[in-house]
Amino acid sequence: MRTGQPWRPGEPAGAAARTEPDGARSRAAAGPGGAGEAAGGPHDAVAGDLLLRVLSTLLREDAYGLRSGAGPVRRADGDWLRLALPDGPVLLPVEADGFQCEVRARRPVLEAEQGTLAGLRPILGRLRSAVEPVDRPRFDAFVAECEQEVATLRLHAEARPDVLRQVAARYGARPASHWRGLAGSLAYDTLAAHRDHPVYPTAPARPGLEVPGLRAHAPEFHPAFALRWVVVPRAAVRAGSGPLPAWWPAPGALGHAGAGGDHIALPVHPLTVGPPLTEALRAAGLADRAHLAPRAWLTVRPTLSMRTVAVVDDPTVHLKLPLTTATLGRHNRRTIKPCTLTDGAAGQRLTAALLAREPRFADSVLLADEQTYLHAGHELLAALVRRYPAGLDGSLVVDALADRFYGGDLLALLDAYFRLLFDWHVTCFGYGVRLEAHQQNTSLVPDEDAGRTRLRLLVKDHDGPRVHRARLAARLNADAPATDALNSDAPKDATASQSLSFDDPRILVDGDGPVADVFTTIAVHLCAGALVFELARAGRAPLGTLIDLLVSRLTEAIDQLGPAAATGPAALAAPGTVLRARVLDADRLPVKAMVTAGTLLAKELSGTADVNKHYVSGPNYLLPPSRWSR
Repeated sequence: MRTGQPWRPGEPAGAAARTEPDGARSRAAAGPGGAGEAAGGPHDAVAGDLLLRVLSTLLREDAYGLRSGAGPVRRADGDWLRLALPDGPVLLPVEADGFQCEVRARRPVLEAEQGTLAGLRPILGRLRSAVEPVDRPRFDAFVAECEQEVATLRLHAEARPDVLRQVAARYGARPASHWRGLAGSLAYDTLAAHRDHPVYPTAPARPGLEVPGLRAHAPEFHPAFALRWVVVPRAAVRAGSGPLPAWWPAPGALGHAGAGGDHIALPVHPLTVGPPLTEALRAAGLADRAHLAPRAWLTVRPTLSMRTVAVVDDPTVHLKLPLTTATLGRHNRRTIKPCTLTDGAAGQRLTAALLAREPRFADSVLLADEQTYLHAGHELLAALVRRYPAGLDGSLVVDALADRFYGGDLLALLDAYFRLLFDWHVTCFGYGVRLEAHQQNTSLVPDEDAGRTRLRLLVKDHDGPRVHRARLAARLNADAPATDALNSDAPKDATASQSLSFDDPRILVDGDGPVADVFTTIAVHLCAGALVFELARAGRAPLGTLIDLLVSRLTEAIDQLGPAAATGPAALAAPGTVLRARVLDADRLPVKAMVTAGTLLAKELSGTADVNKHYVSGPNYLLPPSRWSR
């Protein structure tokens, strides 16, 4: 089965397919709730659901060629895939998916010649035979991560009732009416932390973090805690252009005697205190010149990102602090490289420059301010001070939002959201810019203005975009002075193209491909497609109706680019033409392969420069059904 011409469940399987009876070899047909469902024991729904997600992810990413080397089998109970493994083939029950992959696992079992395999260790242990010996330690680490995920999900289930009671007592019982503003957004982050990630199957697992650390610092538990601070010589610290908050502590207020105005306090997450901090100070050459303050200070709560915390007494300020743990892949460490702070500030200035040229977004796209930061030259000695615009009043629960602002009309809410989402991101693409504004970095902000509903987008985390330098230069007219230099240290008479630079060499690219890939995997898949498929599975609306709405609004936004957007060198295709070819009319779309790049393969073997931008391909669910199913 080739990935370019995938077999789809329910269609004729072709000459190579097999049709088998559900006979003696079909011992996996116990059905939901049977012993074959368990990943950790009989009737273990938590472990079984995780194993379904893991198997579906391995198929979607075609890890170790499992999907491309498989063949379809039709049985009375449904479709199966015959996976060709070195130690003998196995059968996996599958069903149609359509979102980022044609198929997904139907039940968490494998059927082998020797009998039915159930449970996390037996199933993944059998798949391990497809892994090259050099990669098996990473595969084993992923299995351990899956086991930690099961334990974490059980902990979530145990704690969830109490957490929800605490959230309701603190913020109110009605989300759309009571959970308002930046303080209320933390309650939504707590709910979101209990949801599955649309791409990575073990997102709540945080390797190296034990249960006490989770309970005390993870957003799933909505804890409050005080930060630690390290007192550093000012000469060793680089700072952004923005001012620190007025409440920023002086070293003396933290109990650090003898430190005067030539020192500054740098916040440290409590989970980083200990050997990691000691080693960071040594590596930065600060072991004898910087010291951990004895007094903890400043109460915060974790956001969905966990390493980003909200200041309880000043909800307009969030602090992004490095952690030693990894999430969404063992290669995806939650430290903060100093270059990402400067790149984030430059990315915000770039986005602000685009907004200034597109006044229709003045009241509908809001940017978090990320110009204030500190770092001492090490990825564990850094802090971003993120400020939010004033007057925010929003919520993120779709049914409650529809009831509160759209008279209960879910499709009206989605229509307004898709219209704004695609208008903004397609406009940015016309400049050659694609922001890393995935579902965690984009907030929906609805309110009522002059008696009518107003919907806005709030965008944060401005580092990590992809920028087509030639297209941006053509659109910003490199011969005209920039009205707002994109780099804070650029000459005041610098042109926009001259003043644009990033420390990360991956950001600036010389073609539309990388920009279009991020547009597809972020704006289309994560911000829109994942919502559409989830709402359809929840029975809120037919899938076809929701996809039609998505396609209509995306097409409308692309059409608005118009021929004028093709200005610039003749070699640059019109951006609308690029998006139609790469998104609307493409046979297949890029799909994030985060498990493969983030855990299963070393970067040298996967060939990726960025674990968050490593792709396989999946079906284009935007195409008319007759064309998609051909």
